[in-house]
Amino acid sequence: MLVLADEPTGNLDTKSGSIVLELFRDTVKERGQTVIMVTHDPRAAALADRVIRLRDGVVEPDELRDQRDQREPTS
Repeated sequence: MLVLADEPTGNLDTKSGSIVLELFRDTVKERGQTVIMVTHDPRAAALADRVIRLRDGVVEPDELRDQRDQREPTS
């Protein structure tokens, strides 16, 4: 199964956004589902196993979680 999420935390307060992201994470771990998420939220992106960024319409090299700084981003 595939879950597509376009800015899932965009209109939510911090607590509600965290709950949604936790549900996504649990879905991936427990059910083996894939979540593809489009976001501008660095906290949401920090939870991803893989991050692919677009800059000026060009796909940048992707980042795998084990290669990234795991500290929670500040905004």
